[in-house]
Amino acid sequence: MVSLHLEGLMLKRGLMQICVGGLVAALMFLPQDGDAAEQRKKQRSVQTTAKSAVVKKATVKRVARPKSVRKVAAVAPMRPSYGQLAGLHGTQDDLDLKSSVALIVDQDTNEVLFSKNESAVLPIASITKLMTGLLISEAHLPMGEIITITQADVDTEKGSTSRLRVGTELSRGELLHLALMASENRAAHALGRTFPGGLQLFVNQMNIKAKLMGMQDTRYVEPTGLSSKNQSSAKDLATLVNYAHSDPVLRELSTSSGHQVAVGNRTLQYNNTNRLVKNPSWDIGLQKTGYISEAGQCLVMQARVAGRKLIMVFLDSAGKLSRIGDAERVRKWVEANHGPVARPSPLASRENARRG
Repeated sequence: MVSLHLEGLMLKRGLMQICVGGLVAALMFLPQDGDAAEQRKKQRSVQTTAKSAVVKKATVKRVARPKSVRKVAAVAPMRPSYGQLAGLHGTQDDLDLKSSVALIVDQDTNEVLFSKNESAVLPIASITKLMTGLLISEAHLPMGEIITITQADVDTEKGSTSRLRVGTELSRGELLHLALMASENRAAHALGRTFPGGLQLFVNQMNIKAKLMGMQDTRYVEPTGLSSKNQSSAKDLATLVNYAHSDPVLRELSTSSGHQVAVGNRTLQYNNTNRLVKNPSWDIGLQKTGYISEAGQCLVMQARVAGRKLIMVFLDSAGKLSRIGDAERVRKWVEANHGPVARPSPLASRENARRG
């Protein structure tokens, strides 16, 4: 009896589950609540609108803008040099030089063959490194001593880059070579920083040396030339070139056409910043280039032209190749108008002295 009763209860429970399941299924097919249906309707409408907008946007992207309405990137104007601000570029000259300052002097006779604003005091950029190299050479410091490039050598003045990473180790001789030939800023700064007594003493020595040489218009504040406060005149720089030319180390390193240095597992190739050193029509004994926006393109050289040893100074030239073009103009002009100076032979000089 108990077993039959239990089976009856289970049968009733099963029938109830079937009824409930059927009721739920039936309710699923009944019309939905008005708010819910309307909400679903709105959602479908929004989805349709969004899809349409995406299609339209994609279509717009595929259509090229007419050239007349294309945006043109703004180009920041170049900062004028000190020479331009002073109106020096308005000075006309017979050779139509692009440099606002120029001076050509016969090294043997001190005859001025050409001059243009030679007394103007302007920033000299990396021409500064010629004085840096001169002090290092004359100090007779061990050229084989290893110097490490540190964070202190990183340019904070102009933000310029360098292939000499912080931690690079090179000899003093290698750094001097790169500073004079390739105008390497970190190399020049490291040379001054490791000078006995430190960087500030080195800068002081640069200014003392300039005064002893009679360079009254010259002032240095650091050894690279990145600061526009490093300033001089063409007359003073001609004096510096004449003096530096007497140093065989500066002559050799500044006119080297290229040089490789091993840095860790890398080999770096450096080239001279003055392309004229590779030109067979030029006989250059000493040279240095320079550029910052405040100084323009600069170049100083000692070169033999038409049988004469000349000192050439070009400052504040506008255009990357204009200083080279000015040097070429001067060379052709000298060859056409200023041949070798006739000098009496030593025997004739002694004969004239005897007769006198």
